[in-house]
Amino acid sequence: MSWSHPVPRISEDERQVRLSRLRQALEAEGLAGMLLGPTDSLRYFAGLVWHQSERFLGALVTPSALYYIVPGFERSRVETLPHLPGEIVVWEEEENSAALVRRLAGQDGKIALDDGLPLFFYHALVREFGAEGLADAGRLIHGQRRIKSPAEIALIQYAMNLTLDVHKQAHALMRPGIKASEVVDFIDRQHRKAGADGGSTFCIVSFGTATSLPHGADGDQVLAAGDVILVDTGCQIDGYHSDLTRTYMLEGGNGEFDAAWAIEREAQQAVFDAARLGAPCSSLDDAARAVLAKHGLGPDYRLPGLPHRAGHGLGLQIHEEPYIVRGNATPLAAGMCFSNEPMIVFSGKFGIRLEDHIYMAADGPRWFTDPAKGSTKPF
Repeated sequence: MSWSHPVPRISEDERQVRLSRLRQALEAEGLAGMLLGPTDSLRYFAGLVWHQSERFLGALVTPSALYYIVPGFERSRVETLPHLPGEIVVWEEEENSAALVRRLAGQDGKIALDDGLPLFFYHALVREFGAEGLADAGRLIHGQRRIKSPAEIALIQYAMNLTLDVHKQAHALMRPGIKASEVVDFIDRQHRKAGADGGSTFCIVSFGTATSLPHGADGDQVLAAGDVILVDTGCQIDGYHSDLTRTYMLEGGNGEFDAAWAIEREAQQAVFDAARLGAPCSSLDDAARAVLAKHGLGPDYRLPGLPHRAGHGLGLQIHEEPYIVRGNATPLAAGMCFSNEPMIVFSGKFGIRLEDHIYMAADGPRWFTDPAKGSTKPF
């Protein structure tokens, strides 16, 4: 497949290292294998990208083998797609794919299941293995995936830089009378032009009071003079996500907005300052809420204030571990990547979300992108 970006894709060697670590974990847990569904974890470990459907397609990783379990009529397509070497084992339309998994795993083997598997296939596996023959692989999978390699961080950095440039172009496009849908279409075109995987993965463009709705309002909106603007968008490069939000006004002079924007930026900086190796993820959320409480906002999830967690992990999924949320005792470690977005919502007025991402280096936190500079200076 063609590749035009200056940053390398994830190599086959790196995926083999991932599989080796997974196999070590399987042996340590006494498991016969791990079943990966058509999820991002299949891509992570085996390099195969597939879609969810009623026909199961996935991979069984054992301590000594890699089996691709494939509907018979899809074999020729799978053979053309990037994936690590492994045996392709097919099942035909009248056959039971769960029974095939059982045969490959061995009659006495217990397997761990990708936590992204659909429920209907879990039930089919229970009929073959019994509930006692199945384990949850989520801990093993996400324990690996939440620690990003230098190659993964480089891909995320490239995607973030690309989206930041698109944000700047969208900012230059803003004028009273423009429709939110026009901005969304423009952002998608610019992501595509830059070579992102399929354009924008998502795009929220909100004006005025709609900015107080964290994930945007239904219907189209038209920008009026003096409106608050919120743009949240991202893309993928080799499957790895970018995700950036800017909230601003085109002209200054709104004292209420300016003051609230400064609090938001202070809370965002407090999250960064709290991001220390070994610190629990919850402490970053606590730091953001402490800033808001100091200014009379909140407390907890009350409005006006921060109605959701302060951040989420990022990688092959736009929301993944580690979550920057109250109660999460997971300690920060080198290689973790996560958003910093302690949004402030003033219901019926406006909302302010400044979202940049952090990765944990060997000596502490690093920004993927520089935070916004002011209420009318988003870059």
